[in-house]
Amino acid sequence: MKRLILTSLCLLFARGAFAWGQKGHDVTAYIAECRLTPEAAEKVRKALDGYSPVYIANWLDFASYWPEYAYSKTWHYLNIDEGETLESMSRNPGGDVLTAVTRLTEKLKSGRLTPEEETLSLKMLIHLVGDMHCPMHLGRLSDLGGNKRPVRFFGRDTNLHSVWDTNIPEAVHKWSYSEWQQQIDRLTDEEAAQIAAGEPADWVKETHEICKEIYGFTPEGTDISYDYLFKYTPVVERQFLRGGHRLARLLNEIYR
Repeated sequence: MKRLILTSLCLLFARGAFAWGQKGHDVTAYIAECRLTPEAAEKVRKALDGYSPVYIANWLDFASYWPEYAYSKTWHYLNIDEGETLESMSRNPGGDVLTAVTRLTEKLKSGRLTPEEETLSLKMLIHLVGDMHCPMHLGRLSDLGGNKRPVRFFGRDTNLHSVWDTNIPEAVHKWSYSEWQQQIDRLTDEEAAQIAAGEPADWVKETHEICKEIYGFTPEGTDISYDYLFKYTPVVERQFLRGGHRLARLLNEIYR
């Protein structure tokens, strides 16, 4: 538990290396937390030693650097090159976000995990469902998911991956994670059920289609400014909503 607390403190100073920045994962986790059934909420709280999904939402970005969890470094993304599909692209032998989310969900549903195994699997799942909805985490292997595609963000040199992980979500609204949830999660029960439908493979394919559109609209050297934010703010909001509602659905199914 001390390590968990220290992780949260260190994340205040760590730069996002894998996925949505800290705010994006917090928003996704809080949307999910607000949509849990009372029974699921209590079981999640117990499995997380009293902490909330938001508290541990960024844990895996940090933990993947620790030797004991280094195996999870490739779990944050799934590269699909131009002209390839989820089915045709060779998969990373070390694992990817779809494989990880699928297996973690199955393990948690089995009910055969020790308390320690359950806690670890739950912490990973909360983070990785968020990753699954970050567009550039379905980016091309040829440019490392946009990490090697140079662009400018309001005149500052950066890369396409960083823009989508952190720059856009942090620029479009200066809200806390709870304000994000209050402002964008206004779905009816019917709308919430629709957005949470499907399976992880469907969600990956959906995110990949967004990623392909982003690549086409953002050639190397693009100077991203207000018009780009105006175009893609609804996409960021929609992906947060999708990730949060889908995570809630998985957790409600796991902890019936």
